[in-house]
This record gives sequence, C-alpha cells and structure tokens, in this order.
Amino acid sequence: MPAPPDSPAAAKPPFDPENAAGQPQAEGLSAAEAEAEARIDAAERRSGLRTIRKVTPYLWPPGETWVKRRVVAALFALVLAKLIAVATPLFYKAAVDALAGEGVEAAWHLGMGAIGLTVAYGMARLMNVGFQQLRDVVFARVGQRALRRLALQTFEHMHRLSLRYHITRKTGGLSRIIERGVKGVDFLLRFLLFSIGPLMLELLLVAAVLFLLFDVWYLVAIVVTITLYVWFTFRVTEWRVRIRREMNTQDTDANQKAIDSLLNFETVKYFNNEDMEAQRYDTAMARYETAAIKTNYTLGFLNFGQSLIITTGLVVVMVLAALGVQRGDLTVGDFVMVNAYMIQITMPLNFLGTVYREIRQALVDMGEMFDLLEQPPDVRDAPGARPLNVRGGEVELDRVEFGYDPARPILKRISLRVGAGETVAVVGPSGSGKSTIGRLLFRFYDVTGGALRIDGQDIREVTLESLHSAIGVVPQDTVLFNDTIGYNIAYGRPDASRAEIEDAARAADIHGFVMGLPEGYDTQVGERGLKLSGGEKQRVGIARTLLKNPPVLLLDEATSALDTQTEQRIQGALRAMGVGRTVITIAHRLSTVVDADRIVVLDHGRIVEQGRHEELLEQGGRYAAMWTRQRSGADEAAD
Repeated sequence: MPAPPDSPAAAKPPFDPENAAGQPQAEGLSAAEAEAEARIDAAERRSGLRTIRKVTPYLWPPGETWVKRRVVAALFALVLAKLIAVATPLFYKAAVDALAGEGVEAAWHLGMGAIGLTVAYGMARLMNVGFQQLRDVVFARVGQRALRRLALQTFEHMHRLSLRYHITRKTGGLSRIIERGVKGVDFLLRFLLFSIGPLMLELLLVAAVLFLLFDVWYLVAIVVTITLYVWFTFRVTEWRVRIRREMNTQDTDANQKAIDSLLNFETVKYFNNEDMEAQRYDTAMARYETAAIKTNYTLGFLNFGQSLIITTGLVVVMVLAALGVQRGDLTVGDFVMVNAYMIQITMPLNFLGTVYREIRQALVDMGEMFDLLEQPPDVRDAPGARPLNVRGGEVELDRVEFGYDPARPILKRISLRVGAGETVAVVGPSGSGKSTIGRLLFRFYDVTGGALRIDGQDIREVTLESLHSAIGVVPQDTVLFNDTIGYNIAYGRPDASRAEIEDAARAADIHGFVMGLPEGYDTQVGERGLKLSGGEKQRVGIARTLLKNPPVLLLDEATSALDTQTEQRIQGALRAMGVGRTVITIAHRLSTVVDADRIVVLDHGRIVEQGRHEELLEQGGRYAAMWTRQRSGADEAAD
C-alpha cells in the first residue's frame, strides 16, 4: 500500500533562497557537489543524533516518576496491542476452516464453532484498536508536557538573546523555525517510542509465525520483501529530504517576506508599492512551487516503487500458499491467513516509509530550533553577579569605547559623570552616538573599552534583571502590545492597581483621552499600537515608565512625536518625575533640554562641549550653532 502523499498545505507556501533553481538530484552530481551533499548529510546525521539526545530526557526525566510510569504503561499497552494484532489472523483462519470443514480437530479451537471464532476475531481486532488508543491516551500528557516545556525554554531563550541578534534576524523566519521545531517535539517523542521499535517487533512476530506454521521459504520471501522495501524507501526518502530541505528554506523566506510586508503596511501604501510586494511574494511562491512539484513527482515514484515491491512479495507468498493448498499440505484457512499476515505486514511497512520521512523532517526542523537554543547571548550575567544596589543613582562613563562594527568605532574614550539626582542632556548631530549611550546603559551591548558604572558598580558585574529594574526608558518610537491601553500602561508594573494606572495616565496627560474612548482603558490599541496616533502612543509609553517609578530615567527623544502644546504639558510631568532621580535625556530638539542641569554635546563619538544652556550659548561653539539653526527653522534630522 503506497504511502499517503505529502500535503502541500502541510508545508505552507513559504520560501528560501537555498535552491532557487532546484536541488540537484542524487544522480549526476559533480564530485564537488557530491562532496558538499555528503557534508550536509553528515552534518544532518550529527544534528539528528544531537536532537534525539536532547529529546530523550523528556521521555525519562530524573525525579519525575509520574512521567516514567506513564511511559511504562504506554509501552505495556503497545506490546499487548502488537501481540493481539499478530494473533488476530489465527482466529480468521480458524473461522474459515470451520466453515470449510477443514482443521476442526485443532485443539486450540476449544469447541468453538465458526460463529464463536468470528466473534473472537472481531473482539481481537477491537482489543487491538483499544490498546493502541489506550497507549495514546496514557502518553498524551507526556508529549504535551515536553512540547510545553521546550516551547517555554525556546521563548525564554529568545528573550535572553542580545539586541544584536534580533536586529540581524528576520522575525518571520525566526517564528517559523520555532513553530516547526516545537511542533516536531510531540511527533518525535511519540514516534521514537511507538513506531520504529514496535514496527520491527510486529514484523519479527509475523515472520516467526509464518516460519513456525509453514516453512523457511515463506520467511525468505518476507525477509527479501522487507529488505528491498526498506532499502528502496530509505534511498528515495534521502533524495526527497534534500527537496524538503529546500521547501523548508523557501517556506521560511516567503513567510518572512509576507510578515515584513504586512508589518510595514503603511510604508507600502505611502510608496504605492503593492505590486512590487506582491511580485516579491509571488517570486518566493514560485520557488516554493518548483520544490513542491518536485516533491509530488518523487512521491509518485516512491509510492509506485513501494507498491511494486510489496505486491511482488505478496504474490510470491500467496503462490507458495496456493501450491500448498493444491498439494493438500495447507487448508483454505491457511491461504486466507497468509494473505491476512501479508496485508498486516504491508500496513506497517507503508507506515515505515511515512514515519521515516516525517522523522527526518522533524529532526531537521528541531535541529534548526536547537541551533537557535545553542545560540549564546552576547550579553549575560557574569559568574557571581550580584543585584545592583542603587543608593543615589549616579551614572559614570569611564573612558567608554564602543562600536557596533569593530572597524567603525562609535564612542571614543568618552568620560562623563551624571550625579545622583542630576538631569543631563546629551545632544549632537545624527550619528554622533547619543542613542548608543542609552543602549550601553541598559546593557543591550557591552562596552568594548572602559567601564560604565551606576553608584560605583560596573554594570557588567551586576545582574541584568536588577539593572533593568533600576532604569526606566521612554524611547523615541514607543511600540505597544496588541492589547488594551490599560494593559500597556500596567506593563510598567504588572501588579499595579487600577487607581495607580490612572494616576500614571494623568501624569502623562492621556487620562482624559482614554476616558473619552467608548471602552476606556479596555480599548484595544492594535498591532504595534497602530490604532493610536504617534503622540498618543508616546504618552502611553511615558505613563508606563512613570508607573515603573525607577531611580534612573533614560528619555530617548521622549517627546519627539508630540505637538508643541502637549509637549509642554508632558515636559512638566517629566520634570516632576525626574525630581530626586538621575535623568539622562537624549535629544535632538534643543528646546526640550534648556532646563537641564548640564548639556553634553557629542560630535563623532567625542564630547566636544558641556555646560548649562546659557553657558554653551555664550561660548559660541557647536551647541550655539545648532541652537541658531533650529531657532531659524532649519532643523536637522532626528537621531
């Protein structure tokens, strides 16, 4: 019986550049191509073994006896199901012989007539199915537990990875890798336990029964059939896995293109590029289509080859049984029983082809996910890191050096001290390194030279959790979760009361707006907050930072999206919030920082001026020139 076809819907139309023109077939490869394929296959085998080693502990976790009990119970039900499955054709044979008047003297009939044997045959089939379902029911909790734990582990690891990793990865492709990998967990656990081993057990039992009840030629025919079937299935499946690998990559790429385009819906509309986006997606889908067609062609070849081998083996064994009946050595029941056993062999053999293909695919999918889990974070807690002890909130940059690319330094030996409770503004032209200081303070990246300290403690020697708790950030572009306004404000402190949430909203000058909405604080903001204006999103971001109430504030162009009147009201709220706290304001609009205790001017990664607003104007330097240009309306582009 041929294997069921691959469902194109199962591997959804997404895309990957690895084989735009199609993967070369196993035959006709050049020496270099064959060597490359051999390296890929060897790497996949190593990855598969690694994946099995990582998944196996979920079947037998130390200290969790309930999991082990369920695994043992599932295996027990499995063995019973296989034993009953092998015994079932014997009842079938006996019923046929009883109806034909042959072999009724067999001792094991125990006086049962044809009707009783038929009922026993039906009961055996029912018990076989019942024990298989019992096996699945008992094991279900083990598989779902593994899926949940691995999904959580992957999700937590994604949040531990550094900003550098997330900036360089494509979100759509990343989500696809995680989705495929997690879905493969339950499948791999189930089929590692319930497929290959049980399949071999059933084949051995059937072969033993035919050998004992008939003669060695039946065993030879079955062994040759199984050997040819397994060899053919594995060889063709290995070939098809290369094509499925291409489909995986194309699936990932096309999905990424679709998500990226939809996330930038407004930009697509602004530039009237709907047709271009559709063309990009269609190109990806065309590559997927090529791989999908190849998959269908090779599936037809696989199914026909499997059917040819199985049918030939079936005919050979049935001919042997027919000759035995003609000679009088066998009964009609024996002939029927041999046919039943051959059909019983056919089903698991067909299952072997499907399972092997799916296991290989699951190993590839999970291998990609485990590669992700083994990706080390660039920034992590140092051994023995202690919680940050904030006494006043003094921030010090001590000869700090940093560059996103080692060949292109951004900050060049910057030294700056922001005293406890002091408000310091950092200004400068685009690309001068203003926002980089904020990222280093929050430790999205580690400095490449010098040190950054809070109250004398090097932030590389304290825990990331305590560091992040001590710093409140209002970014230039506030991104909101696709949830309610109340949820987004409460994100600053999830245990806050409704009254505290509303107080923070009042301080951010958004409470009146929210109360004017039909659903108030339960209003959904849409994906990335797209249902709110830029100024409304910014005020929600300010409110949640106010609710967090941190000792150190980082305002990165916090009012850049606001109109002048709203900005003036919120500036007052931000100044009130900054009383008693250390505040670092990164600004391009100089009018927002004239009241700062000190203004630091950056240019090409170096501090070129610092002082109060009036002092810097009197110096007539870089800051004064920037002030004059902005006052005259020639505003520079925001950093």
